[in-house]
Amino acid sequence: MVPGPGRRAWSRRGVLAAFGTAVPALALSGCGGPADTTEGKDTAATGGTGAGTRTKAQVRKPTVTVSPADDTKRADFTGPVVVSVTDGTLSAVEVSGNDGSALAGSFTDGRTRWTSDRNPYSGTKYTVTVKAAGAAEHTSTFVTKSPGETFAGYFTPEANSTSGVGMPVSINFTHAVTDRAAVEKAVTVTAEPAVEVVGHWFGNTRLDFRPARYWAAGTKITLSLRLKDVEGADGVHGVQSKDVTFHIGRRQVSTVDLAKKTMTVERDGAVLATYPVSGGSAAHTTWSGIMVISERLEETRMESSTVGLGDEYDIADVPHAQRLTTSGTFIHGNYWAAPSVFGGSNTSHGCIGLRDTKGAHDSSAPGYRFYESSMLGDVVVVENSGERTVEASNGLNGWNLSWADWKAGSAL
Repeated sequence: MVPGPGRRAWSRRGVLAAFGTAVPALALSGCGGPADTTEGKDTAATGGTGAGTRTKAQVRKPTVTVSPADDTKRADFTGPVVVSVTDGTLSAVEVSGNDGSALAGSFTDGRTRWTSDRNPYSGTKYTVTVKAAGAAEHTSTFVTKSPGETFAGYFTPEANSTSGVGMPVSINFTHAVTDRAAVEKAVTVTAEPAVEVVGHWFGNTRLDFRPARYWAAGTKITLSLRLKDVEGADGVHGVQSKDVTFHIGRRQVSTVDLAKKTMTVERDGAVLATYPVSGGSAAHTTWSGIMVISERLEETRMESSTVGLGDEYDIADVPHAQRLTTSGTFIHGNYWAAPSVFGGSNTSHGCIGLRDTKGAHDSSAPGYRFYESSMLGDVVVVENSGERTVEASNGLNGWNLSWADWKAGSAL
């Protein structure tokens, strides 16, 4: 620019001198000019001059945390697996065991936390694979510790067997159970066709299941044991995780009337046979009530000393014996009594006898015929014996409890 007449030309150096050399160069830089080169800053909207600046927030990567921690060698198995993420969201979580099992789980609403639906199994190596949005896949492993003392449940009837309509599902535990609710919750019994099935505790080592009335003929029963790592007592954990099926066959109920000294066998609602019998004498009366056949022996030895009766008898080859109580009541063949006894008088030490032959081979004998028509789980009802009703725990005889009393024995 050329100065007009009478005006003094100012050079750039003159301008700087007029203001003094202390003026910072930044004061002369314009928006977006060469001096604005600092990364991570932008101009503040104040006066449009770029006089103020601020730092942009750095983008943080997601951080994944797994519990139990990676490479844990003796991880606890009494709590769930938990996966969490900070500064991100979880896309997927997989937890697989070296036993072939997998742990399912659920996310929180914000997908920042995942918790397994059940606890990991003891003595198992697990691999945890985590995917979080914006982060590389995360993998960790841990091994759960082995349990200390353990317990198992031995069940009746046998897997894949067919039983009579009176057969309960009975489980005997190898260790006394103090947390009955935890154990009973881990055991379920279901039926097809469906019916309500409830558990009942007999002491601290036995848990039986039954419906309100006898099973329907043809029922399929499934026992699901989920006892593995369930703490049944302090420091004592279960070891089983399995499903077992049973079947119910035809309906057979036999009624023994010891006043008449007869037994009437009904099969699927029709009378199959009527047999003359002999029951317990006045000195050794037979239990009354509903009893279930729990053991079948084509031939067996019976000794009075085993039932607290000293040396009154010892018979090495009792034919066709079927157990009705744990305490020693059987319904069995008898070859040593006179034929007139059967249907004529009650002379036994508490068992129910049918006429039979030595050697258990005569197919025409009532003892043989009844044995061949029977199966485990069949019902034998004893009436007019002069004795009180058998205890429900004495054998598989829980049917002597009312449905209300049976349900009262559940821990759930």
